[in-house]
Amino acid sequence: MAEENDREYTVEEIYSAMFAQLVMMFASAAMQQMGKLVSRETGKVQVDLDAAQSSIDILDMLEAKTRGNLSADEEQMLKQMLSSLKLTFVEMQAGHGGAPAPAPEPPPAPAAEPAAPAGDIQPSSDTAKGDDKQPRFHKKY
Repeated sequence: MAEENDREYTVEEIYSAMFAQLVMMFASAAMQQMGKLVSRETGKVQVDLDAAQSSIDILDMLEAKTRGNLSADEEQMLKQMLSSLKLTFVEMQAGHGGAPAPAPEPPPAPAAEPAAPAGDIQPSSDTAKGDDKQPRFHKKY
């Protein structure tokens, strides 16, 4: 067993491990920024979608800049990680995916006025949904 631990690693193996560590560092940061991991500093779940998008964009850049220079395993890991992060990001933008619950909506209007508030509430709800579809950032996934 001691012989296995004394094994010399090639520069390529070391770089591959460092590449995986770099990808995981940005992926973990993005997951934390999307509120999927507890912050080590505060011990709380915090959501910062702008920061999450920056972390994902860095991984996108890394994929583009290393294209053709990665092993098949490295390329697959990066693509899978980006796919997972982008899906989670889109879910978070849509208000799904375990994000902190939004503030509860006000109780329905009294029975005496059901038609007017329902008409008022519905357009604002559609407008809110429409805001999610408008670009909040430079890039949509």
